[in-house]
Amino acid sequence: MPIEATAETDRTAGITPVAPWRVKSLTVLPGHRLAVTFQDGTQGIADLSSVLTAPECGIFSALKNTALFAQARLELGVVTWPNGADLDPAWMYDELTKFKTWSVPI
Repeated sequence: MPIEATAETDRTAGITPVAPWRVKSLTVLPGHRLAVTFQDGTQGIADLSSVLTAPECGIFSALKNTALFAQARLELGVVTWPNGADLDPAWMYDELTKFKTWSVPI
């Protein structure tokens, strides 16, 4: 079952990021993918499955663990994980506005 995080469940409750490239909602999908919606309504799928085959990917190595990957959450419009990994929302926005599905290079 997909896991969803929205601004209402964001750990930074009471603060609403308004930049168009900030993530408004997040759903964890099977296969190490994330469905995201940005503040301006732009939507897309970020495919992080490359982390599974990357020999060394720094802090993202821990995300090979499906249970940890599923703990993705939003903090001030940024996708983060409990181990400190995060994704630059401006970079995600740029890539997803071009392609709608983006395979994250590791």
